[in-house]
Amino acid sequence: MPEYRAHFDFDIRFANGGGLSGTGFRLDLPGADTGEDEIARLLIAHLGLALVDDVELRGLRIVEEPYRGSRGVDAASPSTGRTRVVDLSHPIRAGLVTYPGLPAPTITPHLTREDSRARYAPGTEFAMDVIHMIGNTGTYLDSPFHRYADGSDLAGLDLSSLVGLRAEVFHLEDAWDASRRGIHSSTLADRDVRGAAVLLHTGWDRWFGEPQYGVGAPFLTGEAAQWLIDAGAALVGIDSVNIDDTESGGERPAHSLLLGAGVHVVEHLTNLGSLPPRRARFTAAPPAVEGFGTFPVRAFAEVPA
Repeated sequence: MPEYRAHFDFDIRFANGGGLSGTGFRLDLPGADTGEDEIARLLIAHLGLALVDDVELRGLRIVEEPYRGSRGVDAASPSTGRTRVVDLSHPIRAGLVTYPGLPAPTITPHLTREDSRARYAPGTEFAMDVIHMIGNTGTYLDSPFHRYADGSDLAGLDLSSLVGLRAEVFHLEDAWDASRRGIHSSTLADRDVRGAAVLLHTGWDRWFGEPQYGVGAPFLTGEAAQWLIDAGAALVGIDSVNIDDTESGGERPAHSLLLGAGVHVVEHLTNLGSLPPRRARFTAAPPAVEGFGTFPVRAFAEVPA
C-alpha cells in the first residue's frame, strides 16, 4: 500500500498565550486525501501539545513517501494473518572486507565433491569446507564478553532476548550530514523502546564493502546509548560501520555502556529501509560459542503482510 506524508510550515497559537512555529516539517498521513484540519490534529498529537487555540499550515504539500514513525498515525493495513520476512544481513563471501583493517574470510575445501565419491555409495557426494574468519564479519552481534572479560559470551545469551523482539525502526537517512554524524537521544525520544530492538536506519549500508564505508560514518553518541539503557531497550542495531565513532580515538562509549548494561549490539545491518517504523519483529541469534564475544548472525525481521 502507498504511504503519504505532508510537508509544510506551521504556526501554532496556545489558548493560554504564546506560540510555536516550524519550517520544513514532515508528518505521516493516513491517506492522500487527508484534509488540512485532520493534518492539524495529527500535528498536535505528534507534538504532544495541550491548550492549542489555532493551527495555521503554510505551503502544504502531500507526497507519496514512506512513513517515518509520526505519532498518531497507524501504519497497519488490514491483517491477512500472514507475515513477510525481510533479510537484514550482508552475505559473507571469501575476501569480504567488513571493517577496514580486519582480515577478510577465507574459504577452503576440507573434502571436495570429487574426493567424496570414493567414500560414499555411488551417486552420493558431499562438499565440506573450512571458513577462517574473524568474528567481526558481515552482519554480527556483540555480546558483553566482546567488551568485558566477565560478561556473558555467545553461549550465555538468553535466546528470548534475541528472537522475535518488537522492532522500533528509526529512519534517519535524511536526518544528518557530514557535520552532524552523531545520533543523539533527542532524535529517539518520541518512541517507547522498552523491551524493543532499536534499529537505526542511516542508509550507510550503501557503501558496505567499499573504501568509503569506514570514513565519515554515522554513529550512536554515548548520551543516546545511556538514554536507550534508561528507557529499557533490549538491543540496538545500526547499518553503519560501527555503533561508535571510530574516528574519535580509542574511546567506545556506546559499546561500553550498552554491553555493560546487557543490551545487545548488532552492527552492519542492511535493508532497514524496507521495514516500517513499527510492527516488525526482529531476530538476530548467533551460534552458542563458548568463550567468544562476537559472531555473524542471519538478522531478519517479520512484518505483517
